[in-house]
Amino acid sequence: MHLAIKMKSENFLKKFWEFLKEDSWLSWLVSLILIILAIRFIFFPLISLITGASLPLVIVESCSMYHSSSFDDWWNMHQEFYAPFNISKEDFADYKFSSGLSKGDIILVLKSSSYNKGDIIIFAPNNDSSSPNPIIHRIVVKNDSIVGTKGDNNNIQLKSGDSLNPSNIDETAIINDRIYGKAVAKIPLLGWVKLIFFEFSRSSDQRGFCH
Repeated sequence: MHLAIKMKSENFLKKFWEFLKEDSWLSWLVSLILIILAIRFIFFPLISLITGASLPLVIVESCSMYHSSSFDDWWNMHQEFYAPFNISKEDFADYKFSSGLSKGDIILVLKSSSYNKGDIIIFAPNNDSSSPNPIIHRIVVKNDSIVGTKGDNNNIQLKSGDSLNPSNIDETAIINDRIYGKAVAKIPLLGWVKLIFFEFSRSSDQRGFCH
């Protein structure tokens, strides 16, 4: 009986494999569903286990980390915003991703026990913020287990109650429990495969590529 069941299973798998190789809309649809299921229930849990991060892959959804020019030109335009944090051009040039991140980049996230000045971290917004998604900014202040961040392309550090900060994000005192991990690698622009479906829901000034 066990042999008969085994033979039926092998025959089914063989027929199913032949079906997947067919050049038909149905086989393409089933293949796509299987790929999505494999990514959701195999790939993501596996990469989360390896990196230790509950969010092992994230997509950059805004232009707050974007650099529109060469590093030298970018620094000349932004250096005054880093003076209060005692960050020099030489310091910044040594940071990982010193040329910033672009909207649509996919970021590999690694969980760590501690984070350093210059690291790009992914963290949960403060409880009184209306921001629905994690934030991807660079650490510019480190005090023991508390860090402060700033977006490379932002002119200010976001603080609660600031009129220029409608989402009420506060990135001045981020505790370790709010940090998912730090950016260690990126796949440029591939995240647009997902972002393109949500662009219509954004305000007009937040749509499209960064400029």
